[in-house]
Order: sequence, then structure tokens, then C-alpha cells
Amino acid sequence: MSMRITQGTFSFLPDLSDEQITHQLKYCIDNDWAVNVEYTDDPHPRNTYWEMWGLPMFDLKDPAGILYEVNQCRKAFGNHYIRVSAFDASSGVESLRLSFIVNRPAEEPGFRLDRTDTAGRNVRYSLHTYSADKPSGERYS
Repeated sequence: MSMRITQGTFSFLPDLSDEQITHQLKYCIDNDWAVNVEYTDDPHPRNTYWEMWGLPMFDLKDPAGILYEVNQCRKAFGNHYIRVSAFDASSGVESLRLSFIVNRPAEEPGFRLDRTDTAGRNVRYSLHTYSADKPSGERYS
């Protein structure tokens, strides 16, 4: 069974083209948000700490420079999830304003819902990422 990971701002839309990504990057720059590129092979919804690709781009004022970094990350980790995140520091703290996936593995194995019956007829559910059945670095090979 295959399913599409739906994390981020545009997750229920078809994948964005590079032109559409560039428009979103320009929007981030126009709002003076710092942009960074991140990647992972464990897309569990609670895995919010993805690996950073390079340093956050605080001072880049051209979306082409950020798209270049996205494409470099795609070359190195083409079979991983890659996302762009934009942070706003205008209130004195870095607040996430926008985050969206710009690359996906060729096959997205999805999740399994585990049910556990507990005391008092209570039921607990947990998500298991199928990709985590393999060690990191071998999950989407």
C-alpha cells in the first residue's frame, strides 16, 4: 500500500513545480523570513527535527539562490523528503511561518496504525512508519 505524506502548507495539492516553488520563495523573501532547506528519510508526523541542508539563508534576497540549494539537496538526497521552511524573527523569536515539501521519494510506503487494548477497555493507537523498518540511509534505496 502506498500513501502520500501530507505535511506542510501545500500537502494536499499536487507537487509544486520549480516555478511555483520560486514564487513561494519570493513570498518568503518579500516578508523578510529566513529560509532553510531540510531533508529526512523518516517522515513520521512527530519527527519535526529534519536534517538541515547547509545553514539557514538569512541574507539571501534572490529566490534563485534558495532554489539552487534545493536542487543541490535533491541531487544529494533525491530519494528523501525535502522541505523548505521559512521563519519570521520580527517578534524577537524565530516563528515558523511557512513549510512545504519540495521533494518526495519515488515510493512513499506510508504508515501502519497499531491498536493496543489496555486496562478498563481503553484502546490506544500509535502510528508506525513503514520506512523505519529499515535502518537510516537504507529506507528508500
